[in-house]
Amino acid sequence: MKTNFSRRTWMKYLSAGMGGLLLTEQQATAMSVQQPPAPFNNNLAMIAPRDNIKITKLEIIPVHTCRTIFVKMHTDAGIVGIGEGTVEGRIPTTVTAIQELEKYLIGKDPRQPAHHWQAMYRHAFYRGGIILTSALSAIDIAMWDIKGKALGVPVYELLGGPTRDRIRVYGQAGSPEGAKEVMAEGYQSMKVSVTSSRGRLSRYVENPDFVQGVVENVKAIRDTIGPKVDMGIELHGDHQPQTSMILIKALEPFQPWFYEEPIQFQNLPLMAEMSKKTHIPFATGERMVTKWQFRELLTLGAASLLQPDITHCGGITELKAIATLAEAFYAGMLPHAKEGIVGAVASMHVAASIPNLVAHELPSLQAAPKDKVERSYLGKSYIKKPLVMDDGHIIVKKNFGGPGLGIELDDNLVENERGVPEWEFPEMWDNYDGSVLDH
Repeated sequence: MKTNFSRRTWMKYLSAGMGGLLLTEQQATAMSVQQPPAPFNNNLAMIAPRDNIKITKLEIIPVHTCRTIFVKMHTDAGIVGIGEGTVEGRIPTTVTAIQELEKYLIGKDPRQPAHHWQAMYRHAFYRGGIILTSALSAIDIAMWDIKGKALGVPVYELLGGPTRDRIRVYGQAGSPEGAKEVMAEGYQSMKVSVTSSRGRLSRYVENPDFVQGVVENVKAIRDTIGPKVDMGIELHGDHQPQTSMILIKALEPFQPWFYEEPIQFQNLPLMAEMSKKTHIPFATGERMVTKWQFRELLTLGAASLLQPDITHCGGITELKAIATLAEAFYAGMLPHAKEGIVGAVASMHVAASIPNLVAHELPSLQAAPKDKVERSYLGKSYIKKPLVMDDGHIIVKKNFGGPGLGIELDDNLVENERGVPEWEFPEMWDNYDGSVLDH
């Protein structure tokens, strides 16, 4: 069928079409202004998605009872984000490093943590040191907390949403009696330290008596907890490679969950060589920082379980990147969280959003005094609503399902910390000649 169009008719249709197109674009633009970016919770959001917000100051709170530093990031919108970064035993040094970042941060929009991470890391010229990345960790966590509060959603929603509804956590023991206590607390898994034996620390090359002492202790713990409880072995980099390898082979009959820090991480090629001589997985990474160091670990095959600490490695931004890198190498995540509860919860937000989580550590209280304030590794005296453990797990929405990190600092935190001396790492010496040993 043939249709005839005059010039006037053609122009009429063309004008109508252009008008409709312009109207559609205007409507789409209006909708883009009205519709907030997902995820967004209008009922809990503290500001509108496109409201301006700027960082006004940092408040730094040393928390010596946890060997760490909490940070409050203040904004002109009234939203306060909390973060944590630390180098245990080097609190004043890390405080100074955090203070040095304040000049860059003032006046910036905290809802751009990935952009600010790049600027603070790359513009520093000297990169990757534990002090700099620990300071960066505190800032990064606080910015993610603000972003979540501004949008009214948990941080894990901003990381792609939850991949699980609970986080498996494990306890720590050094003896059969300690293992009983861990089980009584509700844990279903644990790690066991084998730093010493027969009342002394490890030497360069060990004798059968030392090795047998370790074996007897681990056997007693395995007999106490039974075969269904996962039991990792914490070597803590305290043994020289040759002694560590002897212990690894001697403990294989108890089928450990993993061997943690079989040697110091500076020698990753040797760790990779050792890992090929046992069927038990190696775990390491608590002293390592940034995706670049973990790339080397994974490329060499030094460990198949990664233990980055969010308060050291570069914060939420970097922990998520490390987890993604690990997934590409079929490696599991076993995040370290020995210090404060703020970092532990921030780390669990990442853990809730990744596919390759194995389990998560909880903060210890080895630096906490026993006489002034009642504290707990689940956050009592540090946050207003301490975490609750259910059958060896932390249920995500029950414990930190609110906006941002989903936790608030205890109002008495500063007063509770008053007068507490800074914690220091214990010195380790050889019993025989007084020489320095690894820690």
